[in-house]
Amino acid sequence: MFLNNPFIVPLGSFVMVVLIVGLLTMRKMREKELVAHQELRLREMEHERRMKELEIEKARLDLEKARITPKA
Repeated sequence: MFLNNPFIVPLGSFVMVVLIVGLLTMRKMREKELVAHQELRLREMEHERRMKELEIEKARLDLEKARITPKA
């Protein structure tokens, strides 16, 4: 009785298309999310590198300043 219904095949085809489109959309969103996380991590690493360079430069300047300033 249920299989003799004339709406089953068109409805099944429509549901299948909706599922395929949904899966592809989710996959694309996941890829974009991964790219965004990768970009964020690269920025974070660059920021850490720049901060370490600034710390080294500050230490060098402090050492140079201490060397120049006469001790009383």
